[in-house]
Amino acid sequence: MTAARRPATPTDLLAAALRRSPAAPLVTWYDDASGDRTELSATTLANWVAKTANLLQDEFDVAPGSTVTVLLPPHWQTAAVLLGIWSCGAAVRESPEPDDGGVALVAQDRLAAFEDEGDADHLDVLGLSLHPLGLGMRDYTGAARDFALEVRTQGDVFTPWTPLDPAAPGLLLGDGALSLDALTGAAVGLAERLGLTAGDRVLVGDRLAEEAGPVTWLLAPLAAGASLVLVRQPDPDALAARARTEGVTATLGLRVEGVRQLGATS
Repeated sequence: MTAARRPATPTDLLAAALRRSPAAPLVTWYDDASGDRTELSATTLANWVAKTANLLQDEFDVAPGSTVTVLLPPHWQTAAVLLGIWSCGAAVRESPEPDDGGVALVAQDRLAAFEDEGDADHLDVLGLSLHPLGLGMRDYTGAARDFALEVRTQGDVFTPWTPLDPAAPGLLLGDGALSLDALTGAAVGLAERLGLTAGDRVLVGDRLAEEAGPVTWLLAPLAAGASLVLVRQPDPDALAARARTEGVTATLGLRVEGVRQLGATS
């Protein structure tokens, strides 16, 4: 029997989720400060990813060899943005480089500082409201284009201009880079080390997600065949009830009595 081929790019991880359970919840996002909740199935997330990739490719010429700056917190829209960039075969950078052009996707609450510092001068900028329903920005008068308005008219199916190269850069880290294949391999390896299994429903706090990065909070659950419950500003008093309601089987960066804690050493 031939061993199964390991997924080569993050796009392969999403494709596997679509084949496995297209209608089941894949990414659920909470904001405990506002009470907001958003749930996306694999089909819905893939639709957002396709629209995002079409926007980046057709409007900003994002393709293999491109670099896209992403200044977004862990969020369901961030998941779509990251997977959209990787669907184009491009690399993600988490801070702008002086005099280096391209496109940047920036949370609305960071736009003013981004523009004041001059980082927007050499970039095409898309602002994201991060509204729970994906609505556009309000009370913004700067030059950034509104991601929500731009993305909604894009096509629901994406085809890259050129086939993805798994060896192409996928995430820039300081002076180094992880290829698309290395990103996926890191996610597979981390899922194994954490003990994530297919069918797990993982509750993740935003602080750990921010510190650890997208391999941990997004790609490792996808690689394991798990689904994600991502919580912004988690309310400790609400976590036990939420874990029961959402069918949580494991936590990462949070502790819930009676639920296994991934990465715990004792």
